[in-house]
Amino acid sequence: MSTVLYELALMGLPSDDQVREVEQHLLKGIEPFGLTLGKEVAWSTRVTSFEPSQRIAAGVVFFGAEGVSDSGLKPILRHGIPIVPVASTYGRVHAEIPEMLRPLNCLAYQVDGPQRVATALLECAGLLPRQRRVFVSYRRNESREAALQLFDVLSARHFDVFLDTHGIGPGEDFQAMLWHRLCDSDVLVMLDTPGYFESRWTSAEFGRALAKGISVLRVGWPNSTASARISTASRLDLDVSDIDAGTGRLTDDVVARICFQIEALRSQSHAVRGLSLFSRISQAIEQIGGNVSGVGQHKAVFANLADGKAVVVCPTVGVPTSLTLHEAVDRAPDSSVAVVYDEVGLHPDWLNHLSWLGTHIQAGRYVKAHEVAWALADWEV
Repeated sequence: MSTVLYELALMGLPSDDQVREVEQHLLKGIEPFGLTLGKEVAWSTRVTSFEPSQRIAAGVVFFGAEGVSDSGLKPILRHGIPIVPVASTYGRVHAEIPEMLRPLNCLAYQVDGPQRVATALLECAGLLPRQRRVFVSYRRNESREAALQLFDVLSARHFDVFLDTHGIGPGEDFQAMLWHRLCDSDVLVMLDTPGYFESRWTSAEFGRALAKGISVLRVGWPNSTASARISTASRLDLDVSDIDAGTGRLTDDVVARICFQIEALRSQSHAVRGLSLFSRISQAIEQIGGNVSGVGQHKAVFANLADGKAVVVCPTVGVPTSLTLHEAVDRAPDSSVAVVYDEVGLHPDWLNHLSWLGTHIQAGRYVKAHEVAWALADWEV
C-alpha cells in the first residue's frame, strides 16, 4: 500500500520565507492526526504542474505576483482540484492573480497570514473539515470489546466515532438516527465476525453504506468466511493471534493498521465523492447552458449561468447544518450561494429543519443533489 494519503502543493511565486512559514503551520496542523509532511501527506513547492491521483484528496495554494505564469492551472481547474489564490494584499488581486483564478475567493498574505493559508490548504484536502467521522458496524455478541476499543483509539485520533451504544440518546428514534449518522460518516468499519450478515441491521448498515458511496473497511475475523458482498470493500484479515482470546481486544499492531487504513480510505472517499459531486454539478450547470469557472476552498464550484448570473455551488458530503449554509455564505459574501446535499437517509426532523431554514434565510439556499439543474434553471436568491 502506498503511504501517500493526501497531496498538497504550492504553485506560483512564493518567497522562501512564505514557503517556510506555511510549511511550519502545515506541520502543526497535521500532527494531531499522526501524519507526516512529505510522507503520508505529499508536499510539493514551486511546482509548475500538479497532477495528483484522482483517488487521493488534494489541494493547491497559488501565490500570485506581477507577471506570474498561469502555466499548469487549466488541468487543475478542469479536474476539480480545489485551489486557493493568494495575493500580497486584497488591493493587489487583479495585478498579481492570473485571470482564470480571479473568480475564486482569494486570501491576502499580509492580512490573513501563513496560518490561514495553511489551514485553507488542509481544508481543501479534507484534513480539516468539521466532518471526520467513522461508523463502527458490529454484532454486540461477537465483537463488542473490539468495537469499544476502536471507539476509544479513534476518538483519541480526533475522529468522531459512531457506536450504537454511545451515539444515540434515550428516547431517540433508534433506526432513524442510526441511518442519519451513517449518512454523515466518511468510512464504515465492519467487524466481520461469523454472524455479521445474519443480522438484519448489520447487513443493512453495510448495504446502505455502499448505496451512499461511503467507503467500507472490512476487518475479517479469523473464523469468518468473506461474503461475496464485500468485493468492493477494503480488507484487513485477522489471524487468531491478533485477538486476545480472554478479553476479545485487538493487539496494538492491528489497531494501528486499522487506523492507517481508515485514514487512507477517508482520503480516498473524500476525493472520489468530492469528484463525483463536482462532476454532477458541472454536468447540471452545462445542461442548462452555464459553465464552471473553477473550484475553491471546500470544493465550492464557481459557476456562471446562461442568463449571466454568477452562483457559488457548495457540495456537501454528509449531513448539512445551519452552520454549513452560514459558512458557505460567509466565504462568498458577494455571491449567490447554493448548498447541494443528498437527502436520502437523513432524519425526517432534520429535513424539516433544512426546509424551515431555506424559507427563512435569503442569503443562500439548500438544493437536493438530484435537483441541481432544475433549481439553477430558475435561480433567484
